[in-house]
Amino acid sequence: MPSAAERTRTLVQSTCSAVLLIPGTDGVRPELLTPEARAVGPDGEVFLLFPADAPPVRAATHAQDDELPVVLELTDVAPVSVPHRIRGRAWVSGWLTCLPGVAEPGRMMLRLEVGEARVDDLWGTARVEPEDFAAATPDPLHAHETELLQHLHAAHGEQVRALGGLLGERSAVVAPMRDVAPLALDRFGLRIRFSSGPQHCFDARFDFPEPVRDVSGLRREMHRLFDAARA
Repeated sequence: MPSAAERTRTLVQSTCSAVLLIPGTDGVRPELLTPEARAVGPDGEVFLLFPADAPPVRAATHAQDDELPVVLELTDVAPVSVPHRIRGRAWVSGWLTCLPGVAEPGRMMLRLEVGEARVDDLWGTARVEPEDFAAATPDPLHAHETELLQHLHAAHGEQVRALGGLLGERSAVVAPMRDVAPLALDRFGLRIRFSSGPQHCFDARFDFPEPVRDVSGLRREMHRLFDAARA
């Protein structure tokens, strides 16, 4: 399974929604605290791009000792329609400073020095130390996951449903389930949500024999899974 640091790093570098929680900005609209872009530097610092007049820029500019304590909150929502669509959240806390002259005109790059992080997702809840976050790499499929899950759901719905036949004794539980949708995908495997309503659903995980490195490897593993379900 992916480590907590890898899962957190994947969320930070994905396109999931993010908001910067700053002391004294409780009344500020969330969209004004949402970075236009974000990236992770070689030492594990998180770079956040904001309009030059955004509240986080003003707060960082006027912070005492040039260090502003903040939390970057990330929310991961399933890209297909399923009950309980929030797949996970992560919180990256640390200190915010401005990097003048780094961004294009009208924008300001902010640097978040990571103090600690926490993730609560489909795998569970865990704390992440800054050195582990810096050393981790995002899942190699993260840039394609949304497109891949939507394609599986739209074009291979019956094949995805047929994977329930691989669950052994749990296969009997799958039969009455009305809706089946691919929920999450990473280099280690595919997670599917079976449901007959918001109060009646469960997830099944289909692990690959070996972690895949790219979309080509994923395609081979998906064909293998579908072939096994047909057999």
